[in-house]
This record gives sequence, structure tokens and C-alpha cells, in this order.
Amino acid sequence: MDLDGKIAIVTGAGSGIGSAIALDLARNGAHVAIVDLKAEAANAICAEIVKMGRRSLAVSANVANFADAQAMVAKVVQEFGRVDILVNNAGVNRDAVIWKMTEAQWDESVDINLKGCFNYIRAVAPLFKEQNSGKIVNVTSINGMRGKFGQANYSAAKAGIIGLTKTVARELAKSNVNCNAVAPGLIETDMMKALPEEAKQKAMSEILLGRMGAPQEVAWLVTFLSSEKSRHITGEVIKIDGGQYI
Repeated sequence: MDLDGKIAIVTGAGSGIGSAIALDLARNGAHVAIVDLKAEAANAICAEIVKMGRRSLAVSANVANFADAQAMVAKVVQEFGRVDILVNNAGVNRDAVIWKMTEAQWDESVDINLKGCFNYIRAVAPLFKEQNSGKIVNVTSINGMRGKFGQANYSAAKAGIIGLTKTVARELAKSNVNCNAVAPGLIETDMMKALPEEAKQKAMSEILLGRMGAPQEVAWLVTFLSSEKSRHITGEVIKIDGGQYI
């Protein structure tokens, strides 16, 4: 995929799916700005990108903070001159059954998973409208499409991302902006490794291909949606789950 000279922002890029996305965008020619709460992890990915001969910038920030998002995007424009690609990947799990879920667990999941997407889309939208181009890729989940026991907060937030994606696709289409979402199933990340074994085995039994996905496989899809090869795709939610949703 030819992304030479494109400027990308990837949230939650210090590890897991986010770091795979940031690195794959860089391999395909993009300069990448990274947002992550963990400064050390973000700086490590930033250093890997620089070794590829790309420019990079790492910022430690909470995506749920509206002002931080505005400041981050402004800093990227100051450093790189523009923004071409936004990947909203940052997310958390705060699992509990609904009758035990606390207000804090609900709020943190919705704020990071859903409001975080809004914050960064809101920050780049005026830029994309002015330059009459842009790519937005939001990372949702198959559990936002079907619900998941013990994940009312997560599933609701990820479902919200789907509605947000479709609305933004409509609103920014006249500005030549593509907005799509990817919906991973069970992907082999540290977050998934922390799942109880019983829950992991149940999820594995749903996957037609018989294995977890790899972060790199999600990254390949995101890179495609960030490229001109996807220029006639917008408002879509693409599952990447080995058949788990079926």
C-alpha cells in the first residue's frame, strides 16, 4: 500500500493492535503520531518507526480528554504540517455483569472507547474539510454488533462507534473523507491473554478458522482502509474475526 508522505495519528498505539497498526502504516510509507497513556510504550513504538526512516511523534494522553485531543492534533499539524489519516484504536475492558457493574466501570469504558473516538474525529474534522481529503478508521468489535455477557459497557460503547462511523461517513462524504470501522473478534493481545481460560476456550470454539487472529492481520485491513485503494468504501463495518460472528 502506498502511503508515502501521509501523516497518520493512531490512538492506543503503545501495544497490541494499536502498535501493529502504527508500525504497518509506517512500513507502507506513512509518518505516524502515537497517542497512548503509557509514555514508555509509546516512545518505544515511536523509536521503531524512526528506524524505518519515517518521522514519528509520541504523546502520552488520555483519549477521553477533549482538550488533550485538540492539543494533540494541533501539535501534529505544527510538527508535520497536516493530518491525512486518523485511526481510533484506544480502548479498555472493564467487565462486570450488569447487576454488579459500577458507575465508574460504565463511565470509564464509554469515555475511552466511545468518547475517545468522538474527541479525535472532532479534532481532525475541520482539517479534513478544509483540505478536502482524509481517512478515518475506527476500531470497534464484533461484541458491539452482537452484545457480550459481562460486557454491557464495552458492547454499548463499541456499538456506539458503529453509529458514529456511519454518521461521520455521511457528514464528511462531500469533503472526500472516508470513514470506516473494523470489528475484530478474538485477537491475540495481552488483553486477551488476561481472559479467564473458560471464557477464552468458549470464544475459541466460535471461531470457524480455529485460531485467534493476530494484531498484524487487523493492521493490514486498517492500512488498506487508510489507502487510496479503499477510496470507494465508506460507512462500512468490516469484521475480522475468523468467522467468529457467524
